[in-house]
Amino acid sequence: MHENPYGNGPSPQHPQYPQYPQPRPSLSPVPIYGRKRALLCGVNYHGKSYKLKGSINDVKSMKYLLVETLGFPNDSILMLTENEREPSKIPTKQNIRKALKWLVYGCQPGDSLVFHFSGHGTRQKDYNHDEVDGFDEALCPLDHETEGNIIDDEINDTIVKPLTRGTTLHAIIDACYSGTVLDLPFVCRMNKEGRYMWEDQRNPLFYKRTSGGLAFCFSACDDHQTSADTTAFTGTNVRTGAMTYSFVQAIQNERRLTYGHLLNAMRYTIGDVSKAHGASQEPQLTSSDKFDIYSKPVVL
Repeated sequence: MHENPYGNGPSPQHPQYPQYPQPRPSLSPVPIYGRKRALLCGVNYHGKSYKLKGSINDVKSMKYLLVETLGFPNDSILMLTENEREPSKIPTKQNIRKALKWLVYGCQPGDSLVFHFSGHGTRQKDYNHDEVDGFDEALCPLDHETEGNIIDDEINDTIVKPLTRGTTLHAIIDACYSGTVLDLPFVCRMNKEGRYMWEDQRNPLFYKRTSGGLAFCFSACDDHQTSADTTAFTGTNVRTGAMTYSFVQAIQNERRLTYGHLLNAMRYTIGDVSKAHGASQEPQLTSSDKFDIYSKPVVL
């Protein structure tokens, strides 16, 4: 008689799929539950011809903002950078995937979740035909040359769909081609005068919604644009991502910003700098729901 490989559970004809494991032991001592939780990924791609110099600076700035200005507990923030000593905190594709699952695991009403990524972004052919423009947007982990990118479909499945009612996610993505990298259904199209309209990108054949929660994404640029890694803001040889710098400065300068005023402030700060450095960059806002961007305050 062969031993049932599924233990005391159902027979092999009807295997019991394992519940999603708690990622806490393999990542860090960061608490699973908490009203505020953040994942910050900065990838400089050391030693590569396409290396960046500002991404790790960006996540340090974001952590300072979250802890010192917005009241996030220090131990509720998980940082993945090449400078980390623990192998599980190097921003490889596997580690970023685990960390994204950690971010939303067990989310509860009242939770405020933040995902910040600073590094390279890209776009690739959309093979399942869920994209309006025919391309999937993607983030490039440290080992993307061998392991591949993390595409928007996976990001949506991992950190958007699990959001339960009362949970709020803010993503701040400082990467090229990142406009719709969370695949959120509504894109805020704003002109130079600050007037806006919501563009509905829902596809009835694909589920791209939350499970009752709210998701917002501030991206460095539109899906066809590039973003700048620059020294223009610091006045020194210290590089930062233009988008991260403008986001941090706007929040620090005025705590009760609405989404519309924050987006305008970022665009104003970045405008002249991106032109001077040959970048075509206009920060974007996408959301799981339509709302009045000039009346709703940003609360992280």
